[in-house]
Amino acid sequence: MSLYDIDDPVRLKKINAALVNRVEQAVDQQRNAFSLFETAISLEGQIRKRTDELTSALRRVEEINVELARQKDISERANRSKTQFLAAASHDILQPLNAAQLTISSLYDLQKSDKAIAMVAQVERSLDTMNELLRTLLDISRLDAGVTMPRFTSVPIPPILDSLLSDLRPMAEKKGLRLRVAVTNDCVYTDRLMLRRALQNLISNAIHYTDKGGVLIGTRRQGDRISIEVIDTGRGIPEDQQEKIFEEFHRGPLSEGTADQGTGLGLGLAIVNRLVTALNHEVSVQSSLGKGSVFRISALRASTPPALQTPEVQPSAIPAAKGNLSGRKILVLENDPAVIEAMEGLLANWGCEFKVGRSTRDALEALESLRWIPDLIIADHHLDHGTLGTETLAQLFTILPTKVPAILATADASETVVEDARRLGVEHMPKPVKPAQLRALATHLINGGE
Repeated sequence: MSLYDIDDPVRLKKINAALVNRVEQAVDQQRNAFSLFETAISLEGQIRKRTDELTSALRRVEEINVELARQKDISERANRSKTQFLAAASHDILQPLNAAQLTISSLYDLQKSDKAIAMVAQVERSLDTMNELLRTLLDISRLDAGVTMPRFTSVPIPPILDSLLSDLRPMAEKKGLRLRVAVTNDCVYTDRLMLRRALQNLISNAIHYTDKGGVLIGTRRQGDRISIEVIDTGRGIPEDQQEKIFEEFHRGPLSEGTADQGTGLGLGLAIVNRLVTALNHEVSVQSSLGKGSVFRISALRASTPPALQTPEVQPSAIPAAKGNLSGRKILVLENDPAVIEAMEGLLANWGCEFKVGRSTRDALEALESLRWIPDLIIADHHLDHGTLGTETLAQLFTILPTKVPAILATADASETVVEDARRLGVEHMPKPVKPAQLRALATHLINGGE
């Protein structure tokens, strides 16, 4: 049936409406398809634009990474150079000072008049002050350069304080001060040498700034931490100065008994602050004018104490030898001409029989195929031809018929050298060497530690 055969108007209207609807739907579909086409073209353009932007950003990131790598390489080379410089400075700067201190000791023994003796003693005190200042400046440089890195372990507190008090008690007694200890038998998680240096600075600082009374070193448990406290009866610190005292070159007036020691640079507490920061400890101060001060170092408490170790022999803790070194055979391994000359004069004054070697080969020749066996070896760490004192000692120990005591006297106080000395069973003595301590330690070792 065709449309011409339909004579019902209502039906025709319905058919017409259906056809119109179909046409409109077709038009809408075409319009939607065209709209989608336009949208696709627009999105393609946006994607291309974003891709170009991302490519450009990635190229810039790559360029930045290349520059960062270059700057990192420059920084690492600079740090290596700084490390090498500090190692060389530690040795080359302190070597002449070591020779001077050894020479001044020999010069002291030759003086006859009281005036000459007093003048030599003044020079010796000046050298001691110069030594302390140089060591302090080098320590600050090492800490700032990141050369000195902590080696964390469980460290018992009492042995550290026993060693420090042996060093510092004479200073306190000279001023008429009491030096007391009240500590718990605890361990802290720290680096032993760095903590010892920080406490040494705090205790010596307390002695310097105290006129009368004394200094108390104690410990206090605070949860999982241990607070090591240095309490003095000194002059106290004004409240507005209590933060500044940890800055470089900040220095208060010394106590009356230390007026002759006014050459300090005010670096002791600056080193304490750096050491404590490197150790992840905390340092604080509480003080009242006219009443004294309390310095605290707070560290994590170590729950497990370390294995028992043989306590170190501190040269300053060894009592003065009652005997002498006359006739004793001493092998000296040293390559600095000034130090060699000074050591020869010192050992000659002590009546020793000695030989000097500048390298491993010289040391072996000095033994004369074991016809000459030393009673003691005193070795520097850096010798001629790049040989090391620890390596030379290790080689000598393998051929000597008996165990010969040795002292590694060196300006290199790095952890590696200290550990090597401990492993070899020899005493590490930092330069500049004090002749009295060297003589006491030499006699102590030759006599079998008695």
